[in-house]
Formats: sequence, C-alpha cells, structure tokens
Amino acid sequence: MTSSEPAARTPRTILTCVGIGLAAGLLSGLFGVGGGTVIVPMLVLLLGFDQRRAAGTSLAAIVPMASVGVISYALHGAVAWIPALILSATAVVGAQFGTWLLARISQRALRWGFVGFLVAVIVMLFVVIPSRDAGLELTWLTGIGLALLGLVTGVLAGLLGVGGGIVVVPALMIVFGVSDLVAKGTSLLMMIPTAISGTVGNLRRRNVDLVVAVAVGASACTTTALGAWLATLLDPLTANILFAVFLTYVAVQMALKASSRRGR
Repeated sequence: MTSSEPAARTPRTILTCVGIGLAAGLLSGLFGVGGGTVIVPMLVLLLGFDQRRAAGTSLAAIVPMASVGVISYALHGAVAWIPALILSATAVVGAQFGTWLLARISQRALRWGFVGFLVAVIVMLFVVIPSRDAGLELTWLTGIGLALLGLVTGVLAGLLGVGGGIVVVPALMIVFGVSDLVAKGTSLLMMIPTAISGTVGNLRRRNVDLVVAVAVGASACTTTALGAWLATLLDPLTANILFAVFLTYVAVQMALKASSRRGR
C-alpha cells in the first residue's frame, strides 16, 4: 500500500480500527499520551499502511481522543491550562523545525538517542515519586522552562513522529514536580492544537485516511475516559511502575527500528 492509497473498506478493516482505537484510548487516558505509539505500529502491521500515512492517520485520530481525555482529567481538577497553552505554542514551532531537520539528521542516531532518554526517564520514575497533591506554580522561571520543554517536544515529534506525552508527562513529574494526574491532563490538552496543526498539513499532503482516523478516534473516545478514571484510582508509585512498563515497550520498539537496516 502506498501513502496515497486508502485502506480497503471491509468489515475486517473497520473492526480492526475499532480494536486499535479501544486499546489506544485506554492507554491515552491512563498515561496521558496520544496513543500514537499504539496506533502507528498497528496500522502498519495489521492494515498494511506505510509509515508516513500511518503517522498522519494516527495524528488525526488523536484529536477526539485527547479532547475526551482532557475533559475527564478536568473533572478531577487535573489540568494546568496556562502551562498547557505555553507548551502547545512552542511545540508547534518545534515541530516545524523538527520536520526541517528530518532530512538532515540520521534517524538511526536520533532513535538511539531517544532510547537513551527513555531509559533515563524509566530509572527516574522509580526515584522521583510525585505527590498526588502537587500542582504547578507558574512563575517566569517555570514559564521559560515550559516553553523550552514544548520546543524540545515539538522537535522530537517532527523528527521521530512520537507523541508529546512520552516527553511531557515524565518531564512535568520529574523536572517540575507536579502530580502524575496534572502531568497527564496537561499533556493531553497540549496535544490538541499540535495534532490539529499537524493534521491540516498532512491533509494537504494526502497523508491521512480519514475513514480510518474517524473509526479509530471514535472508538478510542469510548475508553479514554475509562483510562483516565483508572489513573485516579492508582497510587502514584503504581502509576509510575505501569508508565515505566509502557515506556520500556516504546524504547524496545524504537531500538528495534534503530537496529534495522531501514533505521538509517
């Protein structure tokens, strides 16, 4: 299947999309990530998408999924609205720079560097256990820090196609000391304008299968709230352990790509 070919509209295709969406939505709500780490490889493996079209379709599906997640976390008072806007603004800029760098930097080196970053985060998740009551006090210093974090997140998104939550959630917990719930809710809010911006660009390049995106996104919405609710039931240590397991899965997948001949 080339990047311009849509997936066949068969019952199996739609059921596969629903299954992918249910899994992605649960993980999105539980960990505050976009779900692209589930959607992209599943579209490639199960529906034969190429990497570019899978990434574009995944980004479009993230918009409704993240919206439901934000509402769920907001009901628990676990969204830092202004910090999320700061992160979003610089992430959009960073993503443009990341896509510009994409053709100029070795993907293999970038992926190994990101694997190293994930390993460091996994270790820190067992060292820094956030307080469930910790919030994010906005000062000039934290504002600058958030702007830099958003910029780095956007660059990585443009270079590697990873969701912002993989970077933002652990950074907010470890560097800024916020609770895991606030980190996840804020991360999901940051993703919405970033995903919309990326989707507009992908639509212009015909890198989105809208039917699949709608099927995945709509089904994901049914489990995102469940994931967010489960997150409130977990104590911070258990939540960190589960998040570390998820990041380990992502790191292994990234390492496998970096090790492959096509990971250059």
